[in-house]
Amino acid sequence: MERRGIVARIYPGVILRVLEGSIAEELELVPGDKILKVNDTAMRDIIDFSFAMAEEEIELLVEHADGTQEIIAFDKDYDEELGVEFERAVFDGIRECANHCYFCFVDMIAPDMRHSLSVKDDDYRLSFLYGNFVTLTNMGDRDFERIKRLHLSPLYVSVQCTNPVLRAEMLRYKEASNILGQLARLEEAGAEYHTQVVLCYGLNDGEELERTIRDITERRPHALSLAIVPVGLTKHRNDPFPLVQFDRTGAAAVIDQVEAWQRRIRAEEGRTFIYLGDEFYFLAGREVPSAEMYDGFPQLDNGIGLTRNFIEEWRRAAEDFSLHDEGSVLCVISGTAIAPVMEQLARELDPDGKRIRVLAVENRRFGETVNVSGLLTGSDIVDALSRTDFSPDGVVIPASALREGEDVFLDDMSLADMRRLFSPIRIEPVATGTDYREALTDWKSYRRQRASGGYTWQSNAGYTKPVAGAGRA
Repeated sequence: MERRGIVARIYPGVILRVLEGSIAEELELVPGDKILKVNDTAMRDIIDFSFAMAEEEIELLVEHADGTQEIIAFDKDYDEELGVEFERAVFDGIRECANHCYFCFVDMIAPDMRHSLSVKDDDYRLSFLYGNFVTLTNMGDRDFERIKRLHLSPLYVSVQCTNPVLRAEMLRYKEASNILGQLARLEEAGAEYHTQVVLCYGLNDGEELERTIRDITERRPHALSLAIVPVGLTKHRNDPFPLVQFDRTGAAAVIDQVEAWQRRIRAEEGRTFIYLGDEFYFLAGREVPSAEMYDGFPQLDNGIGLTRNFIEEWRRAAEDFSLHDEGSVLCVISGTAIAPVMEQLARELDPDGKRIRVLAVENRRFGETVNVSGLLTGSDIVDALSRTDFSPDGVVIPASALREGEDVFLDDMSLADMRRLFSPIRIEPVATGTDYREALTDWKSYRRQRASGGYTWQSNAGYTKPVAGAGRA
């Protein structure tokens, strides 16, 4: 191993965590150290870092907490990882959105939420790494060239509609009109992509949705899937453009329209390709489709098929977790949309409702029309628990309400603070249907391990960030 002094400064990759038994630990790297270059190459993000670290002979330019810099040289196997997690995935800063969409949820965030919720990312790198949806409106020639050169595929694209005039209007950005041309450029770069439509009643639904579906399905096989989700509105929206949410009749009409396309595509190639957000089925009072209709859940991280996947996990876990803890009295916290499903599953174990009670929490911070569990705040959960006359031994909360990798709610209340408020009642998050069954059948032993929250890299251009319900690669 060789170490020698040097003075330089580029975009730093700040180490959050060093994994035990790793090369990084052997090199005595510590959290807070900054990796500036790999083999004299500047790093913009963990994509660059991953490709550079695929070499067998490595020189790291590292800056320590005291400001000193050094080069650390070492040899490694081609597939061997350094063993660090970074504070951020993009070292040069997140590329933010320049659009001003009619339906932008970030603009509807309640006041006093954590700052990160107000970041409008529109960064194709985060799309590739973590499935974040991007509009492509801030893409330039160099971006498409990099996608081609590094084989960054698949990406996730917010289409909204393919009518160029309407799309420019909805995004309030004239360059947004060329969505089909931008998709063609992705295809020329060798990239495949998943697509999404945020459906707004009376705006891009009906005939416009028909046009969008037709245009995207014609782009198969480059287009891998199309998700359609209803616009979400909070009480904090102050945009002057009038938007309304779908009602029961409107949601049913969307389901009927999309099901006709689903039948056609399944007849052609044996898969569904187009998927609706669970909210449409909840609004219409219809059961979510079978697991077969989701083709392996390609947009699960987008919430598409989340309910069906949860139910399937619950069913599969029956063999591993049978009821043997009939003494613990539990309260299950849930958003109002998914509460009937959580109730139905709980009644399978506790038909009379004497041991398990599902508490549907109204979202007061964002407004009652926001009904998903993932947007519940700590204060709303505390308020609901304080007002109930139920005295449980334990409380089950949705892990999706906590920040990825951290035990913190959207309003910055920590899980530790909530636990102190209700001590000695134990409060535990559940992320999956498997978690849910385990918690309800064996509460005394149940403990959920949270993800680390750090950004890491994997050899051969594989990337991962731990999220709820997923393991590290």
